[in-house]
Amino acid sequence: MLNKEQKKAKVAEIKEKLEKASSFILIDYKGLNVAQDTELRNAYRECDVTYEVMKNRLLALALKELGYDQFDEALKGPTAVAMGSDDIAAPARIALEKSKAFKKITIKCGLAEGKFLDEAGCQQLATIPSRDGLLSQIIGLLQSPIAGLARVLQAIAEKHAEA
Repeated sequence: MLNKEQKKAKVAEIKEKLEKASSFILIDYKGLNVAQDTELRNAYRECDVTYEVMKNRLLALALKELGYDQFDEALKGPTAVAMGSDDIAAPARIALEKSKAFKKITIKCGLAEGKFLDEAGCQQLATIPSRDGLLSQIIGLLQSPIAGLARVLQAIAEKHAEA
């Protein structure tokens, strides 16, 4: 059991972690076996996302201190928090992937850039590609007209070479 001072320190620590995160989601992880939990933790670690099981009461106090009261309903039952700072969609994306793979975890709700997201909002956030994915899409879009021009010029050059 934590005494009052330890609880205050833990709430302050949770609050600091949540403030640093650009997004976080609350996950119900009930039913995961050790191997699945390890796989989930490793997936988060690879994307620089912090994944932590927290006591609902302490998490609720930290959220209230930050001015968020929309999470009260979600803080029932087992709760883990995935917090991302670089890739805003990574916590939700990984949770959605693993929920489909394991069929045991569910996304409760979350917060992205200061906006509360219900389960549907978190699933929508999960569909946003990663930064690297977006950059490769942009590069592909930029290269497409150039590649088309190069093919046309090549065809013209070949046509003149035959003549």
